[in-house]
Amino acid sequence: MSTLKIQIGQNNPILRKKSLKIKKVNYDIQKLAKDMLKIMNKNNGIGLSACQVGKNIRLFIVPKELSKKYVFINPKIITISKKTDVTEEGCLSLPGLFLPIKRVTSLKIKALDEDGKEFKLKAKGLLARVIQHENDHLNGILITDKYEKN
Repeated sequence: MSTLKIQIGQNNPILRKKSLKIKKVNYDIQKLAKDMLKIMNKNNGIGLSACQVGKNIRLFIVPKELSKKYVFINPKIITISKKTDVTEEGCLSLPGLFLPIKRVTSLKIKALDEDGKEFKLKAKGLLARVIQHENDHLNGILITDKYEKN
């Protein structure tokens, strides 16, 4: 059974660090991704980054229902659309907080999958939003940092 716990709070140091690049995809990384998927599903999340479970590495996951690829290792957003929208977002690390966040509506990302193979993925709508949210986590950015008061 996993001992991973969701890290809570906007001043939590692990959530504020820039995550480190993963040098090699191995069994430990694969197991972490599977454990993260269980934690995300148990907590009704739609994305989870490794820093949110106390691991300072560049890895996040999205639900299998949202994407043909659900593990993103060393992700890099390579193109974004000009079109944006504002939608309310929450975060498992900031329970009960929901804020209107402006994001681009589509993007293209490249990353490694759970087998260490590079892939590129075009995402739009909710998937694009989740990818941006989780990618922000890898850079120490929370929704409280992105919130623009009107």
